[in-house]
Amino acid sequence: MELTIRLFATFRDGRFQSEKREYPPETLLGNIVDDLKLARDEIGVMLVNGRHASFEQKLAPGDAVSIFPQVGGG
Repeated sequence: MELTIRLFATFRDGRFQSEKREYPPETLLGNIVDDLKLARDEIGVMLVNGRHASFEQKLAPGDAVSIFPQVGGG
């Protein structure tokens, strides 16, 4: 199934901003994170079609996934 993956801020470094990718049916959001070699503890927000999502969320064909790192500073 085709998914649109969007990465933000430091997650774009050495990767991409937005890309369409093929994944097998029943793919979980956590599988995408692992495939992209993103550290789960560095993720701040994950959205599927603009709604907050968890690592266990099952994805459907055509879904748009957005992944943001944690924000730090002071």
